[in-house]
Amino acid sequence: MLALLGWSTRAHAQACCAGGAAITPGRLEPHEEALVGVQLHAASVTGSYDVNGAYHASSPGTPEVDTEEDIFGALRVLGRGQVALLVPIDETYRRTPADGAHFGGGIGDVNLSGRYDFFLAGQSRTIPGIAALAGITFPTGKSLTGSALAQFGPLFGSATQPLAVDATGIGAFQFNLALALEQTFGPWLVNTTAIVAKRTPAGGETLGTQVTFLAAGAYTFPNDAAVALSASYAFEGDGTIGGADVPGSGKSVTVVTASGLWPLADTWRLLGGVFADPPIDGLGNNQPAQVGVTFTAIRSWM
Repeated sequence: MLALLGWSTRAHAQACCAGGAAITPGRLEPHEEALVGVQLHAASVTGSYDVNGAYHASSPGTPEVDTEEDIFGALRVLGRGQVALLVPIDETYRRTPADGAHFGGGIGDVNLSGRYDFFLAGQSRTIPGIAALAGITFPTGKSLTGSALAQFGPLFGSATQPLAVDATGIGAFQFNLALALEQTFGPWLVNTTAIVAKRTPAGGETLGTQVTFLAAGAYTFPNDAAVALSASYAFEGDGTIGGADVPGSGKSVTVVTASGLWPLADTWRLLGGVFADPPIDGLGNNQPAQVGVTFTAIRSWM
């Protein structure tokens, strides 16, 4: 307790700023008014979890590589609030012995989100930071069943290339609500977030409600560099077709991420990370397992 009371206010500020950004790259730090950034994402599929949660490694000769380039920006509103927009561009490479190699991609599902911090981390030693988040993901990408925006042109139609390599979205609107709690302990930041997502029908199908839990810890160094470790678990119930439940169609996946932040200047920062879906039975079902890397560059304004 004496050690906690002895840490400086500056250390609390560092942990809240750099540590939070290391966990959520597109998030404004408390002193920032706006930011823009680009994130590069590359992942290789190592296997998949079956309906019962058993992990199976990919068969020889069936590689899959997924890449994504995100352009995003955030703007300060109402003092402690912020709104953000993310536009993804997705690409997929798949090969099978029967179908050969195929590559495709396009724009993914665009996301608009907002965050409001009712209470800031480190503001009190007993009350954690409390933030509410909300967002909507638009079906701007192509899906296997066709997008809810297909009426507006072929850009929003169904995936048509072999092995569905041009599929870049879920085809439905997704509405998200979340609650985040976080607290600083000197140079340490601890964060827990719960997210609930609901999807609209698409192509006569409706995905189940998705729930995601995230737990993360970050350490901030005196120069405002930071490292973070996080783990998330997302699961969703069975989907429906024509209003009837489809047993065994629910999904879940666990992701572990290690990331770091390096400040180039007051208004520039770089982030990098590695992530993996652990190849362990019971940590997912009806989902592929991946391992990959991310790199992010951000320019901010104060």
